[in-house]
Amino acid sequence: MNVNLFVLYFTVFYLFLFGCKYTFFCIVMREKVKKSFGGWRAKGTKNRQGDILFRAKGSYGVVMSFLSKLFSKKPPEDTSMKYLIVGLGNIGDEYTGTRHNSGFMVIDRLVGEAGVKYVLERHAYRAEVKHKGRTLVVIRPTTYMNLSGKAVQYWMQKEHVDLERLLVVVDDIALPVGKMRLKKQGSSGGHNGLTNIEQLIHTSNYCRLRIGIGSNFGQGHQIDYVLGHFDEAERALLEPCLDRAVEAVKAFVTLGPDRAMNLYN
Repeated sequence: MNVNLFVLYFTVFYLFLFGCKYTFFCIVMREKVKKSFGGWRAKGTKNRQGDILFRAKGSYGVVMSFLSKLFSKKPPEDTSMKYLIVGLGNIGDEYTGTRHNSGFMVIDRLVGEAGVKYVLERHAYRAEVKHKGRTLVVIRPTTYMNLSGKAVQYWMQKEHVDLERLLVVVDDIALPVGKMRLKKQGSSGGHNGLTNIEQLIHTSNYCRLRIGIGSNFGQGHQIDYVLGHFDEAERALLEPCLDRAVEAVKAFVTLGPDRAMNLYN
């Protein structure tokens, strides 16, 4: 008899604890749901959406609705319309406007025309430009020129961008100032930035937009030349080339590399 009485008391006590726990859980879930429908209830106001939902579905329905929303899987992101546009250059005020930063100049113009701003993130300043349904992830590596591949590799992986949707904008001493050339692949041509990219992504089969900076330097003075600034006459040739380069980038993402090459090479 005493054993049966003990079992009865234990059962009642267990049910009491379970009821308290369930009630507390429902209250917490109700507040979370109401918060998601417009914030905490202010004094003298009513969170009508939260109250109506709670009354219509009851505690069980609200809890299940909340958990379903919480744990439901998001559909995979469509990256087929996303492109990675990389301008090569060196960071720092002392390099601003130098020949070696021609890649920066092009993407800065692209970002400026779109009215967006860069945000400092890992290995690069990043901006996002929308153009005719495409998303252009534009990066300005902060790794310095010789380690540009580190930024390219990271952002290709992070943004899930394939090689076909990668475009690197770079200076080229093999082209005169005012000229540019879009290529689907090719060697680095001795350019340290391109060399490092090739080493880290293990291929040279990616598109690059080469901006001519000329080769008006004597033997042994290449470094001084590429790190030097354009003179007034060169700037006059460079400015329309930068505008044309921005249009070439847009053509690359909308028309594809082949048609863009036919139009701008």
